[in-house]
Amino acid sequence: MSNITAAMVGQLREITGLGMMECKKALVETNGDIKKAEEVLRIKSGAKAGKVAGRTAAEGVVAYYTSSDGKSGALVEVNSETDFVAKDSSFIAFADDVAKTIVNSKAKTLEQLSNAKLDSGKTVEEARKDLIAKLGENISIRRFAEFTTSGMLATYLHGKKIGVLLDMASGDAELGKDIAMHIAASKPICVSKENVPAEKIEAERSIYEQQAAGSGKPAEIVAKMVEGRVNKYLAEITLLGQAFVKNPELSVEKLLASKQAKINSFAMFVVGEGIEKKEVDFAAEVAAASVISK
Repeated sequence: MSNITAAMVGQLREITGLGMMECKKALVETNGDIKKAEEVLRIKSGAKAGKVAGRTAAEGVVAYYTSSDGKSGALVEVNSETDFVAKDSSFIAFADDVAKTIVNSKAKTLEQLSNAKLDSGKTVEEARKDLIAKLGENISIRRFAEFTTSGMLATYLHGKKIGVLLDMASGDAELGKDIAMHIAASKPICVSKENVPAEKIEAERSIYEQQAAGSGKPAEIVAKMVEGRVNKYLAEITLLGQAFVKNPELSVEKLLASKQAKINSFAMFVVGEGIEKKEVDFAAEVAAASVISK
């Protein structure tokens, strides 16, 4: 153990990004062989990643990247277990690197992305496991969207918790940012009513028909009431139908028309959306730990 110096520990820590004590133990285990110690830590990192894999990761960040010509871009949600880790600089850097790799690798699935290489030379999956070992939490890449356009891309992040990537066929950068911000605020589910699945519209229509059935009004009046509610619903959930947040008297559709602009598509991610978070009773955990330690 005496031949293990602080410089060796520091060198191994720089290579692996792991804690000082873990690096020192690995060097002791391998009699100071830095290369073998690195291998040991890589193996243990994988084991550590396996141990935390089942834990819920509902915090995290949304990151984006656009190519230098502005024609390709990606939006990605990377999750952690706690908001504390989500604010860690190495976690944020990993998310940014993954977004860049999506664009550069043209990955279409999470499996393809896992095997794609970062600028560091590591695969995304190797870097993810290394980060798990360093930060001690389950970290996952939940979803991503990648756009390639002949028009222009616009992006917007709201505190890294809501992210929008917008594909515009025409328009300018200022309008793109305004529309992206509007999407983050108003959360439409698609661009226009033509994009809403027919079964979703029919489900809403069925609800309105049942609600109006007991009104006692003539059938033709009921039909108009139902269609009015359906149209209102479509206006609320579609980008073009919504009132523009900066000027509620103007719909997004009319705003775009006034600028001779058109939206092809968009992606919006909200961190943890749809993930059931496990409620943790920290007081009970502390109490249980104190009993075990006695």
